Amino acid sequence: MVITLLVYLLVAFLLLIFLIIFSVYTISLIYSSIKGSPYVATRKKRIEEILKEANLKRGRFFVELGSGDGRIVRTAVRKYNVHGVGIDINPLLVLWSKILGNKNIDFRVENIFDTDLRQADYLYLFLMPKLISELKKKMEKELKPGSLVISHGFPVIGWENKLTKKLEVSPFPTYFYKLK
Repeated sequence: MVITLLVYLLVAFLLLIFLIIFSVYTISLIYSSIKGSPYVATRKKRIEEILKEANLKRGRFFVELGSGDGRIVRTAVRKYNVHGVGIDINPLLVLWSKILGNKNIDFRVENIFDTDLRQADYLYLFLMPKLISELKKKMEKELKPGSLVISHGFPVIGWENKLTKKLEVSPFPTYFYKLK
C-alpha cells in the first residue's frame, strides 16, 4: 500500500514537472511571436540547399537573426567553417542552441535591432515581413558592401535591384540579396 502511494506521488510529481516545463516552453514561444516572429523550424534538407546556394566561404562571418534553435548557423559553421552568431529574443531557445552548438558559435539573447551587423559577411533571416521591413534601414546602414542577405520565406521589399537569386520552394521561397 505504501509503495503504491509512493509510485502515485512520484508519477504525479513527474507529471507536474512536465506540465511546468511545457508551460514555460509554450509561454516562451508565445513571447517570441509577440516580439516579432514565431519559431518555425526549417528542415535539414532545405537548410543544406539554402547554404549551398549561398556559396559560403571559409573564415567569413555568418549571422542569423531570429536563430531559434540555431540549426541554420550550426550547419553553416559545421559544413562551411564560417564563424557564427545566432541572435534570438527567446532565452529558452538560446539556451537550447548553446547546448546543441559548438565553440565557434556565439548564441545571444538579444533584440535584433540592438545587434551590430557591421562584421557580417552573410546575414540569414527567417522573419515576418513587417519585421524585415523595419530591419531594412538597419541592414542598409550597417552591412558592408558585398554582404549577402539570405531572407527565407519573405522578400525584402524595395531590394528588387539587389536580388541575385530566388529559390522557389513551397511553402517558403528563399531570396538572396547582394549589397553594393
